Amino acid sequence: MDDKAILRALFDAALAAAYPDGKFAGRLPEPPKGRTIVIGAGKGAARMAAAFEAEWPGACEGLVVTRYGHGMATRAIEVVEAAHPVPDEAGMAAAARILALAQSAGPDDLVVCLMSGGASALLTLPADGVTLADKQAVNKALLKSGAPIGAMNQVRKALSAIKGGRLAAAATPARLVTYLISDVPGDEPRSIGSGPTVPEASDAEAALAILKRYEIAVPAAIEAAIRANVIKDVPAPAPMHMLATPHMALEAAAAKAREFGLTPLILGDALEGEAREVATVLAGIGRSVAEHDEPAKRPCVLLSGGETTVTVRGKGRGGRNAEFLLAFALASQSVPGVSAIACDTDGIDGSEDNAGAIVDADLITQAKARGIDLVAHLANNDAYSAFSALDRLVVTGPTLTNVNDFRAILVR
Repeated sequence: MDDKAILRALFDAALAAAYPDGKFAGRLPEPPKGRTIVIGAGKGAARMAAAFEAEWPGACEGLVVTRYGHGMATRAIEVVEAAHPVPDEAGMAAAARILALAQSAGPDDLVVCLMSGGASALLTLPADGVTLADKQAVNKALLKSGAPIGAMNQVRKALSAIKGGRLAAAATPARLVTYLISDVPGDEPRSIGSGPTVPEASDAEAALAILKRYEIAVPAAIEAAIRANVIKDVPAPAPMHMLATPHMALEAAAAKAREFGLTPLILGDALEGEAREVATVLAGIGRSVAEHDEPAKRPCVLLSGGETTVTVRGKGRGGRNAEFLLAFALASQSVPGVSAIACDTDGIDGSEDNAGAIVDADLITQAKARGIDLVAHLANNDAYSAFSALDRLVVTGPTLTNVNDFRAILVR
């Protein structure tokens, strides 16, 4: 098996560990006297709903919202598709219905919440005084600002009628349990989907400080709405179960690497920063391995997860994984025996149709032979076009899960 095939096999192993299938067994609550209401959101919401139905012993009803193209067949739980990463009317309508379902639950009912990455944009219900257009404008500005996902989610909570524990408050006095697929550093539940079922006190000033820090101007009316959007009665914490995490995916890839006779080294599941800068650092580690067998002995594979960011300055195409790889390839071009894969585990790198791409030592030569200026492509944030022309894209289609980005660097 060549190195490209090995890298793809490592990614596939990581994906398999991120699926919710079979992971509800032994984690289900006792059935209620009344209704079982299933609600949820995220890129993995439909697959989570189907997996829950497969294990649940009784009847259930409910609604989950997922990204366009990320739905799948379910028996009783309705699946609605909406826009991501910029919210749309379909997402807002679904969020309103989900909130109404939670509010309809009584003391004899059970509310099951299924949350996965992408829920912040999909579960969109603006706070009083905020319109969908307002949220879309702020979201677009945040996506282009280079702000980390945690900061973006804090602003999203402040603009929402459903996030930041507000959905849990709406479900009171019903019994509530939440199942999660993490796509955030540290697997903090309040950060997954902006924590709609994680009780917390509101912090309007922190959200406004983030907007100021990233120079995102908002009208005075929006500022007032953020300050007024507080939870009066914070409910007690409810049970939460983590079905899949970035670290679980990396561990699965490490096990697969050992099958290929490679020494795996997990560098971490929470690497953040500008994609180009992270690429420069990891290229330096790859060079150290190639030249000194440190911090791992060859043949080895360096594994990492997390979510990089891209501050968009050009007009090209490409998500953060493609941008990472193009910068990595340019930084590693004088180091022999190095290849790499970087993919988003939801199957969509940014807004393109690829999960990511694969690079190796032949990339630079191949690009020169075809007259493709990789430096110019990187400067224009146009990694997708370069990798498409060089037939290096990894295309999976929607995977119906999301544990954030996966990176593997193979050093011979």
